[in-house]
Amino acid sequence: MASLASTLAIAQTQKPNIMIILADDMGYSDAGCFGGEINTPNIDSLASQGLRFTQFYNCSRSCPSRAALLTGRYPQVVGITAMGRSLTTDCVTIPEVLKTAGYNTAMTGKWHLSLTQGRAYNEQMQWLANRVDYGEFSPKAAYPCNRGFDEHYGIIWGVANYFDPFSLVHNEQRIDTVPKDFYMTDYITQKTLDLIDIDSKKPEPFFMYVAYTAPHWPLHAKPKDIAKYKGKYDGGWDALRTSRYNRLLQMGLIDSAQVPLSKNESGRAWANETYKSWEASNMEVHAAMVDCMDQGIGKIIAKLKETGEYDNTIIFFLSDNGASPERYANSDFDRPSMTRNGTPIKYPADHPTTGIETSYDYIGDAWAGALNTPYRYWKSESFYGGTATPMIVHWPAGLKTTPGSVTSQPVHVIDMMATCLELAGANYPTTYKGNAIKPMDSKSIAPILEGQIREQTSPIFWEHEGGRAIRLGDWKLVSPKNAAWQLYNMATDLSETKNVAIENPDKVTELKNLWNAWAVKMGLTVPR
Repeated sequence: MASLASTLAIAQTQKPNIMIILADDMGYSDAGCFGGEINTPNIDSLASQGLRFTQFYNCSRSCPSRAALLTGRYPQVVGITAMGRSLTTDCVTIPEVLKTAGYNTAMTGKWHLSLTQGRAYNEQMQWLANRVDYGEFSPKAAYPCNRGFDEHYGIIWGVANYFDPFSLVHNEQRIDTVPKDFYMTDYITQKTLDLIDIDSKKPEPFFMYVAYTAPHWPLHAKPKDIAKYKGKYDGGWDALRTSRYNRLLQMGLIDSAQVPLSKNESGRAWANETYKSWEASNMEVHAAMVDCMDQGIGKIIAKLKETGEYDNTIIFFLSDNGASPERYANSDFDRPSMTRNGTPIKYPADHPTTGIETSYDYIGDAWAGALNTPYRYWKSESFYGGTATPMIVHWPAGLKTTPGSVTSQPVHVIDMMATCLELAGANYPTTYKGNAIKPMDSKSIAPILEGQIREQTSPIFWEHEGGRAIRLGDWKLVSPKNAAWQLYNMATDLSETKNVAIENPDKVTELKNLWNAWAVKMGLTVPR
């Protein structure tokens, strides 16, 4: 595969560093540069000097999105047929391929791409609280350090107590204890800074995957960050949705003729809420979590500048899916009942003090519906509230678009593999470690980074937990959880507010047949 070095006027002997910064369950419009009111000056700075994508899509949930990102293939064919599964050996990850092109590779943060199995409830609760050690958190062959990363500091499972995380490792070694002032977001940031220091002293370029756990539940944040947002969300989710939509219009990121304001699918009106103060505090903590992550990104930018790596490091910033509607009532498989010292943890039915370690709280569906403005629904759904990602590309030495530019070209997270390979001048293998490797579904976005139009002639497909969708050109066919197909015209209704399936039966049939054919290739059961 040809390198971008010549086409982007970078010296052929100087390959770019590549950094992917992935947020977890971040709302589409959380960041200031995507219409949000949360203080995100560092993410905003990447946007003001880089390129924003307003139609960049994910797989609607954490592990499928991460699988597609790292392998360049749809998650269903690389082992991620459900949550808590391992990547197969007939696929390769970006770091596995980039190592063959001379890259140093490192990861910080959340993995969530290996088999995770629970124990009997009482044992599981002790394990989650870090009170006992039952050994490896998944098959070690599936740990990040055995899927291409030279170094990994982070969690193997998908959920973390931010003050004392379960499944925290350095490569294969469990990290048993953490200091009293530990906070997961800061830990990910610090380990990233340490790794930049190490890799910047080496002659080879680096690939770094910074997989923050923020702002995924539980709602845990530091008091000083929460204090910034005290009272900011007292007006509720209805007002927030309207204000974010208006900012998106003012910023020119959407056009009301193409993106009408969709409804909040939670069906909950703020005026009818009983526990307004508690609900507002949940959103304050969510904002604090995003704010802290942004502070960390600022430190990463500063470290890249300090080490002289900033100009030739391409940074991709994105989220794995839309904001989450989840709000569980009790402890279970990945939700502890106690802290390490045995203090009980309170869940939402008790309306706990939000943000502290002894609460496992969530924003819920109404806030999620506002955070994903201008789109409908949320994480796990195949509507754009679940699958639309705030995506930024920043690269001073190579990006050919005007600083602060915005593109509406449709792109899927699956395209990250082909893009990284082209940037690195790496070749996608047919075999790896004795295993036959199947072709990738990925298509490079290099033309977009050069300011050109990338031809998108093939459909984009979605499937997760019964939710289905296909986009081809200006048309999107979508089904919520195995319900009837709905059809939307993306040219006039990107926010999916007017179902035009009845008026366009031939288009419904065409797209449904394409989705069914794809589903068979993925090994999925096609609904009758």
